[in-house]
Amino acid sequence: MNRRQMLRIAGGGFIAAATVTSLTGCDSSLPPEAIAAWNPPADSLEIRRWVLSHALLAPHAHNLQSWLVDLDTPDTIVLRMDMSRLLPETDPLSRQLVISQGTFIEVLDLAARQRGYRTEVTMFPEGEYSAQAPDTRPTARIRLVRDAQVQPDPLFAQVFLRHTHKGVYETRTPDAAALQAVRDSVKGLPVTLGLVTRGEEAAMARHAQIAMDAWRTELVTPRTLLESYHVLRIGPKEIAQHRDGISLNSPMVRALNALGLFDRTKASAPDSSEIKGQLERFNAAIASTPAYFWLSTERNDRITQLLAGRAYVRAQLAATAQGLSMHPLSQALQEYPEQKPHYQAVHQLLGAAERGHTVQMWTRLGHAPAIGPAPRRGLEAHLVKGNRSA
Repeated sequence: MNRRQMLRIAGGGFIAAATVTSLTGCDSSLPPEAIAAWNPPADSLEIRRWVLSHALLAPHAHNLQSWLVDLDTPDTIVLRMDMSRLLPETDPLSRQLVISQGTFIEVLDLAARQRGYRTEVTMFPEGEYSAQAPDTRPTARIRLVRDAQVQPDPLFAQVFLRHTHKGVYETRTPDAAALQAVRDSVKGLPVTLGLVTRGEEAAMARHAQIAMDAWRTELVTPRTLLESYHVLRIGPKEIAQHRDGISLNSPMVRALNALGLFDRTKASAPDSSEIKGQLERFNAAIASTPAYFWLSTERNDRITQLLAGRAYVRAQLAATAQGLSMHPLSQALQEYPEQKPHYQAVHQLLGAAERGHTVQMWTRLGHAPAIGPAPRRGLEAHLVKGNRSA
């Protein structure tokens, strides 16, 4: 084996590992402009822009930030799906992207409450998307109304602290009070919340096995692996340019990329060292998991998906307040053919096997070291033409 081949294998493994560890988040080495949106907006900002500056910090599948906003009508925000930012391979029905629209709406509502505004949310005001695909019709029309009776929600305090940690967790199990706070956060929303922790060994082992099997399926399916590769942002220049996707900024990854030793246009072979490296590191993270959390629903229409997104971000903010991290295990919930066995297995495990019942979110849950924020594109990037500032 020549030196170039050795570097390719080592580099591929390192880069692959980064996609399932804390390197998928951001740290202080990232370009300041990539994380500038995490600085609180000035209170003098027009109220719609102020609440939107918080909403764009919501969690989003693949960190694509597929939110498009129209401010043409006074006191009103019209939210649409950005049709140029879909995940046709891993999220072919765009269920996860609709959930991500829901996380945006919920954080927007929290911000509005903080300033004494009530949100009047009309979901899909021009009709729901089909079950197969989104379209350009609004996801929601949101009217802001000043209301002296509105009370701030304590979860707002966690908006700038909420990050998704994908690495190894501490072995200690979250305490009962913390888990109850997570449960309480979704009361009133049409979701069933489930939790399993160490001590329930058979269930924990089954969760772990499904997660590992589903992750391997995504890695060895070329088109789904490439969809993730296409949103990798390597080095300060790419991260600052895109401010989305999966950011990799270590010196070694940057050097290997500059040397042309990581080809993001080709899927790695299933038996390659880079795929084996990803599996090993993901499996190590799974092995450290002290608890699993999930949200299921009795329906799977688009409105239910939106509400599941609102519930999920509330649960993650509540977990943040308790010093806990969450890491979505989205692979087994995805509706492409290769995932079908794992999709059925996780639905059976979590009591959602009946027709129409759907596991909307499934995550790891536990204590983990602090990490920095992921890149955000900033408010102007989400405004439709004509709403942008000069």
